[in-house]
Amino acid sequence: MAEIDLAKLALSPGERVVVAMSGGVDSAVTAALLHEAGCDVVGITLQLYDHGVATGRKGACCAGQDIVDARNVADAIGIPHYVLDFEARFKAAVIDDFAQSYAAGRTPIPCVRCNQRIKFRDLLEVARDLGAVALATGHYARIDTDAATGKFRLRSGQDPARDQSYFLFP
Repeated sequence: MAEIDLAKLALSPGERVVVAMSGGVDSAVTAALLHEAGCDVVGITLQLYDHGVATGRKGACCAGQDIVDARNVADAIGIPHYVLDFEARFKAAVIDDFAQSYAAGRTPIPCVRCNQRIKFRDLLEVARDLGAVALATGHYARIDTDAATGKFRLRSGQDPARDQSYFLFP
C-alpha cells in the first residue's frame, strides 16, 4: 500500500484525525493509510436518510449497506467507527432546499449542498469535539501550501477525469 507523508499534511504520528467514511474504497484507503502512518484515526459515517428502506441498498450514499461497509472496514483496520444520525439536518439543509430550488426552475446539485452545509461544516465541528486536528476524506483532489501565507490551498485532482475538488469548496 502507498504511504502518506504526514509532514506534508502538517500532521504528526499520534495526532487524532477523523476520517469521513462513506463505505467506499477511497475513504477506506484514506483511513488505512493514516492509521498505518501512526495517526489516531476515528471513522465517522453520517446517516443522512431513512435507514429502514435503505438498509440493504449498496451505493446509497450515507445510508444502508454503505454504513455496514464503513463499519466493517473500520473493524478490519482496527479503528473506532461511529455513525451519526444527521437525517433531520440533511432534510432541512439539502432536501427541502433542493425541492424549493427545483420548483423555482433551478437545477441544484444536492451533493455540493450536502458537502457545504452538512459534511464539511457539521462534521468538522464533530471532529473538533473529538479532539481531532484534521478531517480527512477520500475525495480526488490535491492540496499544496501557499508559500506567502503558509496556508493550504485546494487544487484539482491529478487526473482531470476523476477530479472532485469542486465538491470541496467552502
